[in-house]
Amino acid sequence: MRIAIVIVLALLLGTCSQKPNQLEQVLESGELRVVTRNSPTTFYLGAEGPAGFEHDLAQLFAERLGVGLVMYAPEGFPGVLNEVRHGRAHFAAAGLSITESRKKDLRFGPPYQEVTQQLVYRYGVRRPRELDEIKESNLTVMSGTSHEDLLRELSSDYPNLAWESTDTAESEELLQWVSNRVIDYTIADSTEIALARRFYPEIRVAFDMREPEPIAWAFRRGDDDSLYMEAVKFINETRQSGLLSQIADRYYGYTDKFDYVGTRIYMRHIDSRLPAYREMFDKAGEFGGIDWRLLAAMGYQESHWNPRAVSPTGVRGIMMLTKVTAQQLGVENRSDPESSILGGAQYLQHIKNRIPERIPEPDRTWMALAAYNIGRGHLEDARVLTVSNGGDPDRWMDVRENLPLLSQKKWYSRTKHGYARGREPVKYVENIRSYYDILVWIINSRENTEPLNSTVQTTMRST
Repeated sequence: MRIAIVIVLALLLGTCSQKPNQLEQVLESGELRVVTRNSPTTFYLGAEGPAGFEHDLAQLFAERLGVGLVMYAPEGFPGVLNEVRHGRAHFAAAGLSITESRKKDLRFGPPYQEVTQQLVYRYGVRRPRELDEIKESNLTVMSGTSHEDLLRELSSDYPNLAWESTDTAESEELLQWVSNRVIDYTIADSTEIALARRFYPEIRVAFDMREPEPIAWAFRRGDDDSLYMEAVKFINETRQSGLLSQIADRYYGYTDKFDYVGTRIYMRHIDSRLPAYREMFDKAGEFGGIDWRLLAAMGYQESHWNPRAVSPTGVRGIMMLTKVTAQQLGVENRSDPESSILGGAQYLQHIKNRIPERIPEPDRTWMALAAYNIGRGHLEDARVLTVSNGGDPDRWMDVRENLPLLSQKKWYSRTKHGYARGREPVKYVENIRSYYDILVWIINSRENTEPLNSTVQTTMRST
C-alpha cells in the first residue's frame, strides 16, 4: 500500500513540475510576441496608432487569448524568419508566402490571403513581356524573400538573368526607386502594388511572375503545437464569420479602381490649392473632433478645393452644402471657405452622432460619409436591404454591396425613402478613402513625423 502511495505521489509531483506548453506560457505572461515587417500591407503606425492588415488580425487573436500584443519589426527581412526560428517570437505575421523551402523549418497556419508576385516597371518605359527582355537592366529585390527565391528558380531557364538583392530597403521603397528611375525593375506582391500605386502613380505591372500564392502565419516547428492549433482555430473561425473579409476590405476594399490622371492632379493640388485652406480644415477638425485630413479629403471630393464650385443642383462651396443644410448650420455664405469647411465638419459630426454607436470604426465613419452624400434616410434604406439580403447592416462592406440596389425599382419600391443613385455614395466613400491615405502619406513624408517604431505594444482591449 505504501509503495502504491509513493508511486502516485511521484506521478503527481512529476505532473506538477512539467513545463507549461507554449499557449500556457503566453497566457501566464499576458503577452503575445509577433514579428512582422514595417509596410503598408502588414504593420505601420497610422493616424490613430498601430495599423495594417497583419496587425489588426494579430490584435484580434491576442484579444481572443486575453493577452496584450507586442508586435515588432527587426532590421531586414531575413530577421523576420530568424526571430521565429530562434523562438524569440511566437510567430511571424508578415505577409509570408508558403514556400517549400520555408516549410522545411517553419510550420504555416491556414492561408488567409493570396498574392501574386509581379514584375514592376515605370510608365514611359517600354513594357517588357518576358524576363529575357530585361537582362541588360537593373532588377533589384529584397534579400531573403520569396521574390529572390523565385529568381533563383528561374535562373536555370534564363541563364542571362541577373539581379541585385538588398537588405536595406523594404518593398515600398523599391517601388519608389522604380518610380524615381533609381532602378529599372523590381518584384513586388500584388497587394503591395495595389496600395503603392496611389502614392507612386507611374509604377506599372509588366506581368505576373507566377500563379497566386497563399499567405499565412509562420510558426517554429517542434513538438509543442498548443499555440499553433489555437491560431488555426482562430483563422478558420474569422474566415467563416466574415471578419477576415472585413479586415481585408478595410485595407484593400477600394484599391481595385485606380485613376492615374486623377491621382496626379490631386497630388499637384495638394501643393497648389490645399495650403490656402489647411489651417481652416485643421480648426474645423479640432472643433468637430474629426481628423482634418479626412475633412480635406472630403473637401477635395466635393469641390477639388474650389470655394466657388457650384453643382447643377445648387449645392455650392468647398464642402458643397445645400441651402437648407447651410441655414440649419447657420452658414450665411456657402462660398466662404472657412464657413463652408466648418459647416461641413459640423454636418458630418451631426450625421455620425446619429449612426448607431455599436457600429465599430472605421465602418461608422464610412457610413457617415455615405449619408453625407446620399442622405441618412437612404443609408438606412440600404441597411434594411442589407438585412433582407442576408448581410450585416453594421458592416460597410455589406452595406456597400446593397446601396446600388436603391436605383432599381425592384428594390427601392420596398424602401421608405424610395429611389436614389446608390452607386454614387459607394464611389464617394472609395474616393475619399484614397484621397485621405494619399494625403496622410504626403504630410507624414514632408513633415518628418514619428517614424515607424521597431516595437509597438498594444494592451488588451475589451471586446
